[in-house]
Amino acid sequence: MNLKFKIYDKKSAKHKLIKTIFFPANIKNSNKKNIVLIGVGCNIGNCIRRFKKLYSFLSNHSKIDIIQTSIIYKNPPFGYLHQNDFFNTILIIKTDYSPTKLLNFLMYVEKKFGRKRSFKNAPRTLDLDIILYNNIKINLKNLQIPHPHYKKRDSVLIPLCLKDKIEA
Repeated sequence: MNLKFKIYDKKSAKHKLIKTIFFPANIKNSNKKNIVLIGVGCNIGNCIRRFKKLYSFLSNHSKIDIIQTSIIYKNPPFGYLHQNDFFNTILIIKTDYSPTKLLNFLMYVEKKFGRKRSFKNAPRTLDLDIILYNNIKINLKNLQIPHPHYKKRDSVLIPLCLKDKIEA
């Protein structure tokens, strides 16, 4: 299947909204018990193709049902600034994984897609963050839910705000 996309320029070349065949999309209903908002990011390689492969991988996983995706948002990096712009989107999934099992699964997926953790805010082939998990709060060393910085990040807020605004 060819991946088609359109680029919508807004204000500058640094900020773009990208629409593909899978982003945005309303996918399916699910009987799984937990609803989760996952932030997705990438700035190494062909990120749009990687998002398509991630979508296919997760769609075929028995423990994950993708409920909805958002448009892809291209934006400048934060933290470490000497790197390529990021492509970000969100996935709304349903799962029977517990929060810690989901975190372990997402870290496995990141590694499967070539993620190497070299330093904080480093460039990455894939970044998967649990933003919200049901309405629970967790504060562990390696897992904070809600994600502690999501309300300050355009990379999460813009795709989240646009998830219902742009038709697939």
